[in-house]
Amino acid sequence: MNGRRTARFLLPYWRRLALILVTVSVAAGLGVIPPLLVRAIVDDAIPAADRGLLLKLSLGVVGAALAIGLTGVLRTYLNTVVSQRIMYDLKLAMFARLQSLSLRFFTEARTGELMSRLTSDISGIDNVISGTLVTVFQNVLILSTTLATMLVLDWQLTLVSLLVLPWLILPTKTVGKLRRRLRAQRQQKNGSVNSLMAESLGISGLMLIKTFNRERDVFDRFQRDNKELMDLQVREALVGRWYFMLLFLVTTGGPAIVYYAGGVEVMTGTVSLGTVVAFVALLSRLYGPATDLMSLHVDVMTSAAYFERIFEYLDLEPDIADAPDAVAIGRASGHVRFEGVSLEYMPGKRAVDSVDIDIAPGTMAALVGPSGAGKTSMTYLVPRLYDPTAGRILLDGHDIRALTLDSLRQQVGYVTQETFLFHASVRDNMLIARPDATTEQIRSACESASVMDVIDGLPDGLDTVVGERGYRLSGGEKQRLAIARVLLKDPALLLLDEATASLDTHSERAVQRALGELMGGRTTIVIAHRLSTVLAADVILYMDEGRVVESGSHAELLALDARYARLYHEQFLTAEGVAAD
Repeated sequence: MNGRRTARFLLPYWRRLALILVTVSVAAGLGVIPPLLVRAIVDDAIPAADRGLLLKLSLGVVGAALAIGLTGVLRTYLNTVVSQRIMYDLKLAMFARLQSLSLRFFTEARTGELMSRLTSDISGIDNVISGTLVTVFQNVLILSTTLATMLVLDWQLTLVSLLVLPWLILPTKTVGKLRRRLRAQRQQKNGSVNSLMAESLGISGLMLIKTFNRERDVFDRFQRDNKELMDLQVREALVGRWYFMLLFLVTTGGPAIVYYAGGVEVMTGTVSLGTVVAFVALLSRLYGPATDLMSLHVDVMTSAAYFERIFEYLDLEPDIADAPDAVAIGRASGHVRFEGVSLEYMPGKRAVDSVDIDIAPGTMAALVGPSGAGKTSMTYLVPRLYDPTAGRILLDGHDIRALTLDSLRQQVGYVTQETFLFHASVRDNMLIARPDATTEQIRSACESASVMDVIDGLPDGLDTVVGERGYRLSGGEKQRLAIARVLLKDPALLLLDEATASLDTHSERAVQRALGELMGGRTTIVIAHRLSTVLAADVILYMDEGRVVESGSHAELLALDARYARLYHEQFLTAEGVAAD
């Protein structure tokens, strides 16, 4: 565990931590009082038959116990508050770091693994960060005050009591290393189980499993992974049990040794019976903290696995971030230029290869070509979801890497083939585009996208919850809602990635009308397999293997009689053949 990094999360709460240490000091001082009072009861009050003194001493024991209990309640409250706030800070820090990462990270990560680190890993360090410091201070203070009191009472019995301490210390390091390794394995397996649940219980995954009749296979995999997780948990729980049994034996046998040695001294008259009784009472304050310190070492060693996984993510550096001298851009005119742009998802394999294009403000550029040609990758580059491996992209003459991400993405509206909606109300899904939008502005955007009539027909109108991934709406309705959301944002640059590809004819026409409203006066980059949707584009760019191999208007590309022309004739001849049938 990186102590300095952990301390950084403690510093904001140093006042509360200081107050916790004060309560610990008070409790440690009060803790030696009851054994001393018991000694006085045995040696003074009872032999002298002094009932008044006996009552006072007995009330003193009760009062000390009450004071210790109240101090403990206050300490527990403060410690819990600090611990929970530190976990809260860690969750915020990790969530913010994950949000800052590019799509490249998330295409390689598993959702369940991310959730595991955000939840179970951080929950696993509950009370470790703040509790470690407090426990160490508390136990050291208790040990110090107890040893000092025991030495004052009888130094020989103190030495006898200390003989058993090495048996508490020796096995600790080995046990800690083993539990740490098992903890790391368990968390890794827990992440795998969470990933399987997220994939197989989500709507899309569940539909796939059911339609391919794979419920039994997925269940068997879930059963197998959980069995492995259970075995790891059992092994982790059993590690060190023999060690803790030894601790119990030592802490039980220690008082027996003191009783024997002290009893001999009482018989010889070198020590009083009350001293022996007080000594045995103090032993719990000696062995208990010593055991806690050793157990704490084991807990810290095992918790290090949690910290390693947490800091592993906190150490991830965003590969896409604002440049130190990045500037904010105002409302852009929408002039987009690619200069020698290439993109590699994997080294040596280019998804976009040396692209040079110039898209004038307010024009529509269409990207067409076979699947895997790099069309979608081109649209990822404009809002900097990825950065080019080579070359640069200009917006109104500014290299987009010199602009702040916030101001750049404010210029861009993105509508994809598969619309994502949160499991929230229609209103909440719209407000993602513009959090300060009024109801009138939301309704206006929905009316322009031809979806307001659908929303008015829902049980609670704009406040209707759309369900997981918007499954209460049809595909066309979701697409129109996505268009309304972009209309509400009012961007200067519009990216449309197969926005109508999966729709029926009726829905496509409704969406096309909404798109017509959306594209008015904006620079638009459209990806389409259906050429009928891009015939009116100002420029059509035919892409193949990451390169723009043809460009021009529809008429110019037909006259060129090359790849675009062949694709056009294939589609329209097929459509005419279907119509004739």
